[in-house]
Amino acid sequence: MASICGSDLHVYRGLESGLDHGTVMGHEFTGIIEEIGRDVRKFKKGARVLSPFTTSCGECFYCRIGLTCRCEKGNLFGWVQNGQGLQGAQATYIRVPMADNTLLPLSSDLDEKKGLLLGDVFSTGYFCADNAGIKPRAVYVVIGCGPVGLMTVLAAKHLGAEKLFAIDVLPERLAMAEQLGAIPLNPSLHDVTAEIRNNTSGRGVDAVMEVVGSDKALKLAIDLLRPGGTISSVGVHTANNFSFSPAEAYDKNLTYKSGRCPARFYSEKL
Repeated sequence: MASICGSDLHVYRGLESGLDHGTVMGHEFTGIIEEIGRDVRKFKKGARVLSPFTTSCGECFYCRIGLTCRCEKGNLFGWVQNGQGLQGAQATYIRVPMADNTLLPLSSDLDEKKGLLLGDVFSTGYFCADNAGIKPRAVYVVIGCGPVGLMTVLAAKHLGAEKLFAIDVLPERLAMAEQLGAIPLNPSLHDVTAEIRNNTSGRGVDAVMEVVGSDKALKLAIDLLRPGGTISSVGVHTANNFSFSPAEAYDKNLTYKSGRCPARFYSEKL
């Protein structure tokens, strides 16, 4: 079972270029092992497994510190350039290098759909909330309530966020965010900046979790943030420059955290 990620759509729409023609997309998947290589020790044929979106060796510096997405030997599934890389999971079969350290067994209480979320969507949402440094009695906002945004809302509430706003323009997404415990805000209907200011004594929120990957979302993030706050950004940005200046970051005493989620590390944790 494979999913379609927003970053797959970046490639499809031409926002990312350079992939070899014929590259099989798809980097979040669950499956059943059909064959094993001679170096595989942890898995047998017929095992149900889930995979994060990158391979990892489990032994290098980055794997040892939990930054499995930057494994020195790792690759991203569904990304082949100049003949180098790995084919993806939107196919009947997929080859998984370094399987002992890349794959995780699907336990009996996890069905394939839940396992699929662990490989990217839920792990990335939790990573975003984790980087926001959630604390009780603080105020937070999630920008973007697609699948990863909703998982960010879920994770932020789990980590202790008491007052959490969620911003999106689609009513059905906002309704789901509200079910998960967030206060919905639709920028096409409300002045979200004024609403946030009114709820924070004019300061702004303690942290913004940006899950969209657009200039407008990042600009809104810094506008909503209080001085000394944190922007946790997991949206895949393709612009050449930030939508705020170094001077704006300086004036906000901004902490900005971004990057690819170490999904193997978080999959096991979650």
